[in-house]
Amino acid sequence: MKRALEFEITHRLKGTLARAGVIRTPHGDIKTPAFIVGGTKATVKAITPEQVRDCGGQAVLANAYHLMLRPGADIVREAGGLGTFMHWDGPTFTDSGGFQVLSLGVAYKKGIDAVAHTEKGDASKAVRSTDQLVKITDQGVQFRSHLDGQKLLMTPESSMELQHAIGADIHMAFDECLAPLAKRAYLEESLARTHAWADRCLTRHNTLNDEHRKHGEPLQALYGIVQGARHEDLRRRSAQFLGERDFDGYGIGGLFEPGEIPDVLSWVSETLPQDKPRHLLGMGSQPADLFLGVEYGMDTFDCVAPTRQARNAALYTLTGRINIRNATYQRDFSPVDADCDCYTCQHYTRAYVNHLFRADEILASTLASIHNERFVVRTVDQIRQSIIDDSFYEFKTKFLSRYYGDKLPTSVTL
Repeated sequence: MKRALEFEITHRLKGTLARAGVIRTPHGDIKTPAFIVGGTKATVKAITPEQVRDCGGQAVLANAYHLMLRPGADIVREAGGLGTFMHWDGPTFTDSGGFQVLSLGVAYKKGIDAVAHTEKGDASKAVRSTDQLVKITDQGVQFRSHLDGQKLLMTPESSMELQHAIGADIHMAFDECLAPLAKRAYLEESLARTHAWADRCLTRHNTLNDEHRKHGEPLQALYGIVQGARHEDLRRRSAQFLGERDFDGYGIGGLFEPGEIPDVLSWVSETLPQDKPRHLLGMGSQPADLFLGVEYGMDTFDCVAPTRQARNAALYTLTGRINIRNATYQRDFSPVDADCDCYTCQHYTRAYVNHLFRADEILASTLASIHNERFVVRTVDQIRQSIIDDSFYEFKTKFLSRYYGDKLPTSVTL
């Protein structure tokens, strides 16, 4: 029976878990490893789909929870699906809303970093509270909309219906994104719930795909989400459980410090099936993350950090990240990065982008976002080529030594 996607591994990097390959979807191929551009609300903030394509973006990831709230999955479906709605003709992903279970739940307004740094925050606060916007039961999650307070119930079944209506090529199973600061007993309880939800997602997903077959519509793929925080036994248990089910691929959920990445990804990659793609959710705010992810078996990544940091005037260069607002760049008439081939670097200077930010001009966010997105996409493209050429270690050492200088993260070995 024809599958919703096909995955072919073309090259492996000896002595590591890294591989290069291609994911084939109904809307095109994704050469892997690949950085999947973050388009949370069916838009990549500040730039058009054409500009995303010019940056080298192969696929875009949107968030089902946010599209459920605005404009509504029914409107996206009536428009012809996510790609047509946002004028993107390539592959698309949707995240399920599992991350919002954390960010609007135990992490809500508590100073617990719900992006990357798992040591930030007070462990005693990583518990349920009266002001959080989610209530979790075995049935599903009741959200209070952060927009208007409306109560919304999301179950594994409704998440699948929502994502199929949105119509991306690749969906994520509905899961509970774990707070690493939570106590072991709750981690156990949550993991069991996520696994039960995964089975329910898969059952409903397969039924919906049967309907697509009857109507001659493109099939949609589903990834199971591996959880387990920073515990080896829980991560391996989750990877084993999901690997025994017929998912099209696997997402690795949770929040990481860079130093945790090698261990956690090794446990997962060694346990999951070798012939299916792996997606690292929400990772890619630092170049070191990209190298670590690839080296330890990841095929795709997504992260909104490149455009978020761009809108705050933080720009990547081969010699490190800079704050383009700084006065030192007011009379700097060189490109943002002399080695970059993006539209911004080919046409504008640091002085001009500095002026735009200081003048609070909208164009500042556009030009900065184009540059950052291209920088990250191009870096992963170069990592992929280095696997093919068997020059990964030479490229990694050169790139990271230049980018970080003497501030190389301790998690990275050259």
